[in-house]
Amino acid sequence: MRIVVVADSHAPRRWKGVPPAPASELGTADLILHAGDVCVPEVLDELAKYAPVRVVMGNNDDEAVRDWGATDDLEFQAEGVRIAMIHIAGPKQGRGRRMRRRFPQADVVVFGHSHIPWDGVEDGVHLLNPGSVSDPRREPSPSFAVLTVDAGTWGTEIVRFPRSGSR
Repeated sequence: MRIVVVADSHAPRRWKGVPPAPASELGTADLILHAGDVCVPEVLDELAKYAPVRVVMGNNDDEAVRDWGATDDLEFQAEGVRIAMIHIAGPKQGRGRRMRRRFPQADVVVFGHSHIPWDGVEDGVHLLNPGSVSDPRREPSPSFAVLTVDAGTWGTEIVRFPRSGSR
């Protein structure tokens, strides 16, 4: 199962539509996760044209995003892998420990908020932040992640693409 993970689209200020680099990956996705700060539900409508979308609320999201289906956090299983998602995972120091307490059964915890891509294991939990798909801030480029799950195993990849690659 291929899961494309995005976060921090900040539409319409930053997001002007699906950038070409993620669009090619979205075309092969079985599921799309948005880790919050969608800002307008039209982003989710656009993503849903590619695959089913699951989304959590970000600190910049309003009730229209919640009405679309966003929850404060999310836990589910895909191909035997337990995945959790939240927008704000807190400061880097102690993050793995906090996420292990918050989601004790999770194999992978997806989060956003910092706009900084992160892919690593801390305190026995795999943490994945795709960075921002349209607002990289101090990062050199926008990014997203691909999470591949199969029979209880998983692999992750952070995909960076040129700023000029966004519309």
